[in-house]
Amino acid sequence: MSLLVFSLMLVVFSLTTGEFVIAGILPDVARDLSVSVPAAGLLVSAYAIGMILGGPVITTLTARLPRRPLVVGLIVTSIAGNAMSAVAPSYPILLAGRFVAGLVVATFFAVAVATAVSTAPAGRQASTVARLTFGMNLGMIAGTPLGTFIGQSLGWRATFAAIAVFSATTLMMVLRSFPDGPAPQVGSLLGELRVFTSREVILAIALTAAGNLGVVTVFTFMAPLATDVSGFPGTALPALLLVYGAGAVLGNFLGGWLADRALLPSLAALLAVLAGALALGWLVSGHQGAAAVLWFLLGVLAFAIIPGMQTRVVATAQAAPTLAVAVNASGFQLAAAIAGWLGGRLIDGPGPRSLYPVAAALTVTGLLIALYALRHDRRRPAAAPAAQEQGARP
Repeated sequence: MSLLVFSLMLVVFSLTTGEFVIAGILPDVARDLSVSVPAAGLLVSAYAIGMILGGPVITTLTARLPRRPLVVGLIVTSIAGNAMSAVAPSYPILLAGRFVAGLVVATFFAVAVATAVSTAPAGRQASTVARLTFGMNLGMIAGTPLGTFIGQSLGWRATFAAIAVFSATTLMMVLRSFPDGPAPQVGSLLGELRVFTSREVILAIALTAAGNLGVVTVFTFMAPLATDVSGFPGTALPALLLVYGAGAVLGNFLGGWLADRALLPSLAALLAVLAGALALGWLVSGHQGAAAVLWFLLGVLAFAIIPGMQTRVVATAQAAPTLAVAVNASGFQLAAAIAGWLGGRLIDGPGPRSLYPVAAALTVTGLLIALYALRHDRRRPAAAPAAQEQGARP
């Protein structure tokens, strides 16, 4: 792994920790700011909405900027958002801080993925994306449990302060490793946007949104699921996040390996297993041992689908891969935004345990999209580029 990819991976680690750590400190935030847990869950939605809006807008507006100053500016904005969250005196200000922190994430991830894929050997695009997204795994297996521990020990504000400090450290590494270069050569704005007239691109983005919605809903409300349904004490949350993160590490590299060999077939199979695992949660979540195993399995499956989904977008949007990946990241965050709202409604209604079967049904929707895309690919003429299935350089 090159120093450049390593430094970008650490930034991804920081961004992932900033996004997902709220799952471990959600009850503390709600209690300190005197809001309900469902209302605190909207902090996930605020971050996600920032990504949804920022992904296409910021990526389009900055398409002609040199990559190095762009990446630096994105990281600085993320630092500002986390610092704002750390000192927020009220719930609305914290919502705004989460929105600012999320605003630049999709564009950063798009630039990082496009850079990584463009340097990958032929047939190794998904594995290269998996190396980059290992930062997401580290965020789950180390950053999120550590952030939760800091929040429980020093207060939730200390969690966001620590993320801001770490992000500033990674910025120094990026400054040392990211090469200077001219602004990228891109076509007109209309030409860039024309990529979204492709059925394959739309299906790829829809697959990301629908395929992740169920498991993100469950993960967002891990705290009430673990404590109220499975009976774990609140102090066990960092350990459960560690278990989930360990599964995510395995799933990330497994997903990259599978996607390099059979992209859409492997995605369809993984989504089918994920739907089954979520449905199983309804039955086993009342038993602590089984629930711990379930969280590990969900970590494996949730992250196994990511490399293939990212590679599918790059492969189908070769005319504007960076913009397409940014919109795809927005698609993932659309799932997160809906998850924060939907999960809150379910908790207020039938109760947290109902999250599992609803999440399973939502995942089946993603499976159906994957099967439709696979059928569409197999109906294309044999002369269609193999890169559409295996991934290609942008």
